[in-house]
Formats: sequence, structure tokens, C-alpha cells
Amino acid sequence: QVQLVESGGGLVQPGGSLRLSCAASGSMFDSINMGWYRRAPGKERELVARISVIGSTNYADSVKGRFTISRDNAKNMVYLQMNSLKPEDTAVYYCGGRPLWNAGIEYWGKGTLVTVSS
Repeated sequence: QVQLVESGGGLVQPGGSLRLSCAASGSMFDSINMGWYRRAPGKERELVARISVIGSTNYADSVKGRFTISRDNAKNMVYLQMNSLKPEDTAVYYCGGRPLWNAGIEYWGKGTLVTVSS
């Protein structure tokens, strides 16, 4: 069983930056494709960014050029660097993972709130 714990959320002004972190427990982290997702008030959860076990990445169009996802397999960590934040980035951000050995399994953290407001 893998547990994910997000941190780094908070209140930031428009144009500011935040770095979210996701700590994963357990072994085999380097065999889990990871991602960041978010749910804004009144909206469905959406993909923000993904990073595969080999480090390939993809992003939602709304965050391209502003957000960067990365992972450190030695530390069992995934990060989301968020720059040039906008009010529409306000959401609860979730860390998620899907292991290579069973695509039917999904791991989720409890989320961290990001509020972009002046």
C-alpha cells in the first residue's frame, strides 16, 4: 500500500509562486506514474500535470509554461512548481499515482488548498 501526503499549499497573490510537494510511503515508488490534479470550487477534478516513471511529462494547456512537475525517486517525492499564479488556479491540489504493475490501482493524497487572491 502506498500513501501520499501533499504539502506546500497556501494563500498567494496573483503572479506569485508556490511549490507543492508530495511524499510517498512504501517501496516501488520508481515504478509508479505520478500526477498532480486539482478540483476548483464547483468543478470536476482535472489533470494538471503528469510525470512517468522515466520522467516524461505532460501538462494541461492552462498551466503550460507556468507549472513544472518533477520527481525525486531517491526521496520518494513529487513536486509541482507553480509560477505566475492566477486566481483561476485556486483549487485543492491532489497528488495521484498509478503503479506499472497494476493499472487498475490508483493512489490519492488528501489534497492541499491553494488560494490565489489579492
